[in-house]
Amino acid sequence: MSEIKKIKKGLNINLKGKAEKVFIKAKPSETYAVKPIDFAGLMPKLSVVEGDEVKAGTTLFYSKSDSRIKFTAPMCGRVKEIIRGERRKIQEVIIEACDKIEYETFVKADPSSLDRKAIIENLLESGLWPSIKQRPYNIIANPDNTPKSIFISGIDSAPLGVDYDFLMQDCEKEFQVGVHALRKLTKGNVHLSINGKYPPVKAFKNVKNTEIHKFTGPHPVGNVGTQIHHIDPINKGEIVWTVEPQNVVMIGKLFLNGRYDARKIVALTGSEVYKPRYYKVISGCCITSLTEDNVRKGNQRYISGNVLTGKQIEPDGYLGFYDSSVTIIPEGNEYKFLGWLSPGFNKFSSSPSFLSRLIPNKEFTINSNLNGGRRALMITGQFEKVFPMDIYPMQLLKAIIIEDIDLMEKLGIYEVAEEDFALCEFVDTSKTEIQAIVRKGLDLMIKEMN
Repeated sequence: MSEIKKIKKGLNINLKGKAEKVFIKAKPSETYAVKPIDFAGLMPKLSVVEGDEVKAGTTLFYSKSDSRIKFTAPMCGRVKEIIRGERRKIQEVIIEACDKIEYETFVKADPSSLDRKAIIENLLESGLWPSIKQRPYNIIANPDNTPKSIFISGIDSAPLGVDYDFLMQDCEKEFQVGVHALRKLTKGNVHLSINGKYPPVKAFKNVKNTEIHKFTGPHPVGNVGTQIHHIDPINKGEIVWTVEPQNVVMIGKLFLNGRYDARKIVALTGSEVYKPRYYKVISGCCITSLTEDNVRKGNQRYISGNVLTGKQIEPDGYLGFYDSSVTIIPEGNEYKFLGWLSPGFNKFSSSPSFLSRLIPNKEFTINSNLNGGRRALMITGQFEKVFPMDIYPMQLLKAIIIEDIDLMEKLGIYEVAEEDFALCEFVDTSKTEIQAIVRKGLDLMIKEMN
């Protein structure tokens, strides 16, 4: 195990509503959804119509650009509704769940005995391939490519982020099998990053076929982009794949049992939750199975994911494919007396603007209010204080805005994803939607490189 890597730049946002370390079996969801909008750059093509009966693992739709990449049902039942948006773009495929879960069958085998092609085919057929993402571009990995390495982040440093050591305490066997499968997909190493503050859970400590790295520091120390940058940076022409720990477990279950088992653990968090806890659910569940009688009344914002990078959903919306948490905070669309002129004992700030900075361990209730109007990007030096990569964030953003491909390459566009700029967006005095700009830049690079 390597020495501890200390990240100094960043910002911890200490919010109220962290999940208590208790497992609760959630009430079964009546409906489940798979959402094409969870997958950047995807153009889906349907394989089902409303009324079709499906099993867990049945293909619902596939990628129009690569028909091998399939997206399968997490639960058996009947296709209740296919929701479309503008220009008939598919938004959600909703499944009405049956009483007893039935599974499609896939290859059941020790991945160590299979070749790379057989492992990829099993992942593609089962619908688990989309759980593997690639850098650059932060999109679903191309099965024709061979990455120089694969990264798994066992740290979630985001505000109200999950504790992976708690989530993974009963998944040692499945995690190991998943790692064995991933190891066959790269000629390089499988890198596992863990929190260096305390001893790791057995699933992380005893895992083989990985190179383990310890990290400490403020958020975004848990972002896989930060870890890649400090372990094995991406240069032009190189590819790295990333997988979230719970998806590694699902991959392990696929090879152990021959089926797509979409069970996972999610945290219900936020200041507006009465009892923030961890729930055992099936991926794509309706969040009402978690929030019923457990959320304060009022105008709330429901987020699939964390407050920095998650997507806003309806109170009866569905858990995102890559998300391990649901966060509920106040909407914050009411007027505050005195605004920023108040002393600010209960206001969080990244600068010493409020007296709350004198209480370092204080937990805050933060709403979605912008606390100001949008304006032109201003050079304040705040981005550089929270951005722990050897990249100039402001200059890269400007290069993206003017669509200067050569300059974007020189400034490190291949290394970053939207989430790497989430803190920049949070501290930005200009209230700019920085993550959307970065996504636009990545999409532009995909178009130009193809």
